[in-house]
Amino acid sequence: MRSNTVIWWLLSVFFLVVAALYIGWNLIVHWDQYSGAGQSAWETITLSIEWVGSVALLFSAIMAAFIAFYVGRVHKAQGGELPEDVLTADIDDGDPEIGEFSPWSWWPIVLAASAAVGVLGLAVGVWMFPIGLAIFVVAIVGWVYEYYRGYFAR
Repeated sequence: MRSNTVIWWLLSVFFLVVAALYIGWNLIVHWDQYSGAGQSAWETITLSIEWVGSVALLFSAIMAAFIAFYVGRVHKAQGGELPEDVLTADIDDGDPEIGEFSPWSWWPIVLAASAAVGVLGLAVGVWMFPIGLAIFVVAIVGWVYEYYRGYFAR
């Protein structure tokens, strides 16, 4: 977890540096274009900056800092190192029981197809969305109840 925190802080600093370079580059490139119209320096600065990219880079730095702060707090609250952070740990030390999965199940593919039909219905024709919704209901019911019928019933 400590390495994850460091990586996120480095990513935040990287986005901040790139944002500063991006804003500076825009000011240098576009300064002559907006400075000659009898405007104040503040108006020239606000017209020279490309706002969409600048705000996106600054928000990326802020979001990376939020994630770094959160991961750091989780690491402190955890009270110990994860097996992934210990150099002498085995692979099996970090292998928890995740749950039971059905490798033979076709229902996740049907569920993905229902999502595709639903989104396609929103993009192409609204008449397809109820069809995707109906396929979704069938896929969810089938996936939930797949252990109650057939060869794998319990």
